[in-house]
Amino acid sequence: MWSILKREVKNYLKTPLFWLGIAVGALMIFQNVSPYLNIHYLAEGETIVNDYPETVHYGDVYEGYVPTEKELRREIWEDQIRKILVSKFEMDKTGAQSVIDEMKGMYIMDACRHLEKYGLYRAYFDYFETGYRKGTREEINSYIAGKLRNRTFSYYFSRKFADFAGLFMGFFAAVFLSVLFMQDTRKNTYELLHTKPVSAATYLSGKVGGGFAVCLIALTVLNLIFFGLCFVSAKNSGFEVRLTDFLWASCLYILPNMLMIVSIYSLISLLFKSPLPAVPLLFLYIVYSNMGSRNADGIYGYYGRPLAIMVRFPGVFFDTAPPPMILLNQSFLILAAACILFLSMQIWKRRRVY
Repeated sequence: MWSILKREVKNYLKTPLFWLGIAVGALMIFQNVSPYLNIHYLAEGETIVNDYPETVHYGDVYEGYVPTEKELRREIWEDQIRKILVSKFEMDKTGAQSVIDEMKGMYIMDACRHLEKYGLYRAYFDYFETGYRKGTREEINSYIAGKLRNRTFSYYFSRKFADFAGLFMGFFAAVFLSVLFMQDTRKNTYELLHTKPVSAATYLSGKVGGGFAVCLIALTVLNLIFFGLCFVSAKNSGFEVRLTDFLWASCLYILPNMLMIVSIYSLISLLFKSPLPAVPLLFLYIVYSNMGSRNADGIYGYYGRPLAIMVRFPGVFFDTAPPPMILLNQSFLILAAACILFLSMQIWKRRRVY
């Protein structure tokens, strides 16, 4: 097993395209996470200047946004509704205020349904767009300090890293592992392998272990690169950074996905005597894993899918959260990968020539 594993790893490490792929991936990930490296406490007199709206659905702290407090959010929303009633529905200020007064004490959804009586059907959308507001220097610094009181900066950054690194690694594995079984599934080689005194467990453990080790090496390089960038950036800002946050995020949110991908390649390669049919299948699998859905409130977003091989963190930096039941999903991925490997071994044994 170890000789097969080492051979596969050496073959990949000697390939310039492997290192080029990692370099391209590092650049792509950096383009997405670099804004978060600019997060810092604002100094006296420092402001974040941009032409973004005063309130938005999602706004990040590096853009100058902070979450809108519940009471203030309702106040901002009612003020917007008042202006809409006056400007678009041609109500006078007294009439618009009376409509606002009628909604006092109502829950948001009830208030939105109440406004539909006046022909205003997008009230909830307007409320939705008040989730974050532009904050003052003191509010931004207080928000950052509050989030870092019990968590390290790398705890949040590693999730964003896992988001984009996981996406890249999915495509990286789907492309580069397509050649893992290519040589062995050629007609003459495939038949010859089944005459050799190599057990199914030894052969598949070596091949799958080699493919997984290649993904692990690529992911390790990316972890070291972005841990270094995060460490340098956070050091200048006085934030705490831990390598264990990156390792934990990678092990939990990325590595089970890589194991699933290499396991699928093993099954398809032995089933069809070629790994190529697995390529379009895996790309469809990646698309499925990235598909959004609607929650119980009808809000469209990323909430994860069963046996998905992607874990995304689309929220703002300090408010990201893994999809529901992510630990269960990743555990099932490992279990499913083990079942696929067992099935692959049975296929190998059935085609064995004694």
